[in-house]
Amino acid sequence: MEPPAAAAAWPPYYGFPANWSLQPVWAPGFPFESPMWFQQAHAPGSSSGGQLQQVEEEAHFPIQEEEEEEEEEEAQYKTEMKIHDPIQAFAEAAREFKVDIDMRDMKIHRYPASIQRLGVYYTTPTTVAIGPYHHGEGRLKPAEKVKHVAAYHCIMESGRSVQEMYAAVASLAGEARGLYDKDAVAGIGEDDFLPMMFYDACFLVQYMLTCTAGGGGSGMDPSLRSYFDGNDSDIFHDIMLLENQLPWRVVEAVMRFRPVPLEEFITSLKDGLQDRKLTEKKPPALDEGYEPPHLLGLLRFYIVGRSNTRRSRLPQTESMSFSVSAIELAEIGITLTANKTSELIEMGVKKNKRALFAKLSLASLSLDHARASWLANMAALEVCTTPNFQAVDDEESVVCSYLLLLSMMADREEDVHELRRKRLLQGGGGLTNKEALDFFTRLQGLPLGSSYIRTMEEIENYRVKRRKRTKLHAFIYKNLRIIITVFSVLGVLAGIFGSLMSLRRRS
Repeated sequence: MEPPAAAAAWPPYYGFPANWSLQPVWAPGFPFESPMWFQQAHAPGSSSGGQLQQVEEEAHFPIQEEEEEEEEEEAQYKTEMKIHDPIQAFAEAAREFKVDIDMRDMKIHRYPASIQRLGVYYTTPTTVAIGPYHHGEGRLKPAEKVKHVAAYHCIMESGRSVQEMYAAVASLAGEARGLYDKDAVAGIGEDDFLPMMFYDACFLVQYMLTCTAGGGGSGMDPSLRSYFDGNDSDIFHDIMLLENQLPWRVVEAVMRFRPVPLEEFITSLKDGLQDRKLTEKKPPALDEGYEPPHLLGLLRFYIVGRSNTRRSRLPQTESMSFSVSAIELAEIGITLTANKTSELIEMGVKKNKRALFAKLSLASLSLDHARASWLANMAALEVCTTPNFQAVDDEESVVCSYLLLLSMMADREEDVHELRRKRLLQGGGGLTNKEALDFFTRLQGLPLGSSYIRTMEEIENYRVKRRKRTKLHAFIYKNLRIIITVFSVLGVLAGIFGSLMSLRRRS
């Protein structure tokens, strides 16, 4: 690939003057033994690597030493200020705390305790590390070589120079570092952090392209495509983990050079929680006002959906239960039913004036390990970004509400079977009834979302308003087999009695 004549220079961080010509040398972040070489800068007229090193040292190191001295002086001044004026340290801590709170929606969070109890599968990558939290772990190192391959093809397929793409990512590095846990990135220098952001972003962009038909995924290098296809389930699991995220603005920086059709990408995954797929999928209208924090946040936003109506709170009852099983719902006459939509926000009790009883409808779910992990991580994101579930719109806590409703209705394996019978849990594969029950049980510590509380109010309101009818229905439901048996016996006796009467008349 011939780089464009007006290609941007390699980022100033590496100290390369803008007027150098382009020659193939090793790219930062690549292992020296790597066979991949990128276009990089050499000084015009230089004949050896020694001359290049001399020019670089003269141009770069005096500036670097001066900056280091200034940083040391500033650090020493801050330390002296804290010693002589303790309130300064308190003020600085308060300022940093406020910044963290203000940036809560965009930060890359660590797992809350309510999700950690699920186990390592739900919190730890198995194949690829994205971002710094799991970077360098031994079992994930094979994927690092694949990231270099993905970056190479991403650059070549973009038709742009590596300097331009790398500079775009490098310009966001300071902002990106501030979005991660401070202690986690404290020991990672810029020499490691910048390449990490670049290679991880290229890897994600190339993987996203494989999820689309018209985004260039079909024209991808066959060997790279084979890797993505062969490890698709593991990769998707990993890039949906809360602690395995990259700031979305970094991903967008690479997408400006290697575009991904986001509508098609989101459409391909929007109904990913169900086995039943629509033959004709309608792409979602992208919300221009929404700025996703990362890939997990982007997909959660469109899977949750937006509510067109705001339901008012129901009249307060004397008491309200926050738990009811699937069988108890059946006893009082509330039938479980699956929504036709895949959006999680569509949940609640629906009463038809002509019908005798009500329906509790939820989006259906095909529960396997991957989808269970995806749901748990979307719930973890809600817990980290929503301090008060009752003070925000329903959309901000929908996944927690959805999981809590399923957890509420699954006290026993028989309840899980009832959820399958009502098609709320699809398919025969995936988690067994026991595994599903264990998953739901471990989620019962999630905070109560507004949709969950409203649904429980609707159930209680239905129970109170139709107390006599629900008691009658509960009696019939509990004794249905006995009632059927009695009526069967009565039917048999009636038949025998009719036969005797007929014989008597003939005689």
